[in-house]
Amino acid sequence: EHMTVNHGVVGSSPSWSAFTGVAQSVEHWSPKPGVVSSNLTTRAIKKIYSMKKIVKYVKESYSELVNKVSWPTRTEVVNSSVVVLSASVIIAIVILVMDLLFGNVLMSLIYTGTVNF
Repeated sequence: EHMTVNHGVVGSSPSWSAFTGVAQSVEHWSPKPGVVSSNLTTRAIKKIYSMKKIVKYVKESYSELVNKVSWPTRTEVVNSSVVVLSASVIIAIVILVMDLLFGNVLMSLIYTGTVNF
């Protein structure tokens, strides 16, 4: 039989389900078993330390990008881009020719049984 909590009534007997919400919230904020010093201050210090490490990483990365990386000049970038674009067009043309050639060879082989160029 389910009993309810009557706060302030003498002799009332609270049921287990009435304390479930309180127990869950207390359990949520309680330290884990076997963990030493898992209080709020320790967790806050760990988060602050983690944030300091992240800020340090971002600052060092920025410094490296600005001071240590040798960036190519505009002319070098344009020349490299032209080489890549030219190679891409040449490879695309080679693949197109091979596709048309093998397509025609296979079609003529399938439909006529001989290879016609």
